[in-house]
Amino acid sequence: MQLSINARETQEAVILELSGRVVAGEEVDSVRKMIHDLVDHNHKKVSLNLDQVVRIDSTGIGMLVEAVIYTVKQGGQLNLCKVPRLVRNILTTHRLTQAFEIYGSEEEALAGFAKPAPEPGIQA
Repeated sequence: MQLSINARETQEAVILELSGRVVAGEEVDSVRKMIHDLVDHNHKKVSLNLDQVVRIDSTGIGMLVEAVIYTVKQGGQLNLCKVPRLVRNILTTHRLTQAFEIYGSEEEALAGFAKPAPEPGIQA
């Protein structure tokens, strides 16, 4: 299953719904490019809805970490919502959950933007 990305803007944030595989190659490159383009064009609040992600590899995980760092360096915020068990287990195994703000729903993720952004890797 190829990766599809559905972008929609709401409440001053952009939600990217990812569906399919987030793996090395075109899939990861397309997500990275979209996030960079959004942030570079002043969309500083981005939420990744991972509910329909069926596979992620180490390159995909690395891209997520890079995306958070890039967004914060540009004065923005990036969070994850509806993270499937598969992705959450990988993040937990590699002790990366603290690098992300993770929410159970899009509504919670959007509400999370109202708070000041924590530094990546630092839990409040």
